[in-house]
Amino acid sequence: MRNAGLGGWPARRAQMSPQRTAFVLAGRSVSYADVHRRATRLASRMREEGIGAGDRVAYLGPNHVAFAETMFATHLLGAVFVPLNFRLTAPEIGYMLRHSGASLLVYDPGCAQTVRALPGPYTLVALGSPAPGEHDFETWASRGEPDPIDVPVALDDLALILYTSGTTGSPKGAMLSHANLVWNCFNMMVGVDVTSTEVTLISAPLFHVAALNQTLLPTFLKGGTSVIMPSWDAEVCYDLIEKHRVTWMFGVTTMFADFARSPRWAEADLSSLRTLMAGGAAIPVALIRTYQERGLVFCQGYGLTETAPGATFLEAGESVRKAGSAGVPVFFSSVRVARPDLTTAPVGEPGEVLIQGPNVTPGYWRDPQASAAALTEDGWFRSGDIAIMDEEGHLSIVDRIKDMYISGGENVYPAEVEEALFAHPAVAEAAVVGMADQRWGEVGRAFVVLRPGAGVAPGELTGFLRSRLAKYKIPVRFEIVDALPKTGSGKIRKSELRDRPLPG
Repeated sequence: MRNAGLGGWPARRAQMSPQRTAFVLAGRSVSYADVHRRATRLASRMREEGIGAGDRVAYLGPNHVAFAETMFATHLLGAVFVPLNFRLTAPEIGYMLRHSGASLLVYDPGCAQTVRALPGPYTLVALGSPAPGEHDFETWASRGEPDPIDVPVALDDLALILYTSGTTGSPKGAMLSHANLVWNCFNMMVGVDVTSTEVTLISAPLFHVAALNQTLLPTFLKGGTSVIMPSWDAEVCYDLIEKHRVTWMFGVTTMFADFARSPRWAEADLSSLRTLMAGGAAIPVALIRTYQERGLVFCQGYGLTETAPGATFLEAGESVRKAGSAGVPVFFSSVRVARPDLTTAPVGEPGEVLIQGPNVTPGYWRDPQASAAALTEDGWFRSGDIAIMDEEGHLSIVDRIKDMYISGGENVYPAEVEEALFAHPAVAEAAVVGMADQRWGEVGRAFVVLRPGAGVAPGELTGFLRSRLAKYKIPVRFEIVDALPKTGSGKIRKSELRDRPLPG
């Protein structure tokens, strides 16, 4: 086989472990042999529609086995896969389709209204109930004998275009090569000891690089089983862990906080879980301790879409001693903390995180200016995140550069304030942003979601923080809200909070 990229994986896995279960969704199991046959049929049909090497194929819908099948079929042809956030509006999706130049779109019926509002023209493939002129995904995947496909694909060829969350301005299309994805899988298998008997719960959205490349792809590479959740639901998560004896799962802070708040937390059988892995944003130490006190191994990592995504990882053996740390650089990558002039910052000094390695993006699709701004001349990716490196080489994420604000000449990192707030027993979630102030320049404004049934008295949160933070770090406003605005990957939309008008 001349396909050195991901498109060759189903055939190789089918040869090594044909009857082993690759995916489980809603009680249906799909073997590795099934994935190979279905992906090859899909690729044959795509080729009949004119898809070839370098063309872009988009996918719009919740987590589904069809996501993986479409991705592998796309890569069999040497084409580029473009997963889209199904929670976005038609104008947002339309921008990404136009910008990527996608010519074929596979979509879930739940997204039909959005798809109908797109200007097109696109070749449309529906996972169910296709409209006139559209193709039926299941017919493509399950019928007919596929023609042999042996398209040459090199590891350095482009595999994915992943659009960033777009919390400010138009989203950028981060390009990831097959090599970027493969090296990240290697890094993951070193850090987590992924096994062929792994049962991985895919509970975060697959259009987000962490769910795709930190869990599903390493599990597929090793021949384990991925149990797919269409969307996050804490109670369904408990059911799936117990039913399938899940060993490994990834989540973001909001998911793990939600899971631990369930009435089932204390008594549920979680004995099969070998590794819990978190990322996407700094995880409050109080939340990590909640899991460790339950006897669970909770590992934090750090990365970005542009680093495919893993940059650092805290392995199980260090997860208690270094709780709250994002770990050390992954095996095949280098990470350093830099001052504004890009010289390396000394131990303990906050600076921007820079990453270099075979997992780092070659740049942004059709955006040479953004690519040049993100990559230094000697190939280090500028993350825009602030961190501190300790004397043992462990990274602690402080905040995003753009989220930091200056109050009375002092830098305030909202993540530090949010972590302190999270320690209050009534607080379920918190987000802090800077707002203009005539005297101090900027001061903090905190948005707080309370735990069910909890309440806080006026001034209680201010008093709680006084013994934990310097006075200039304590927000001057606390607003109790029902929920925080989030991106599809679970990150808080702080730009929306900054723009929110003050009450009355």
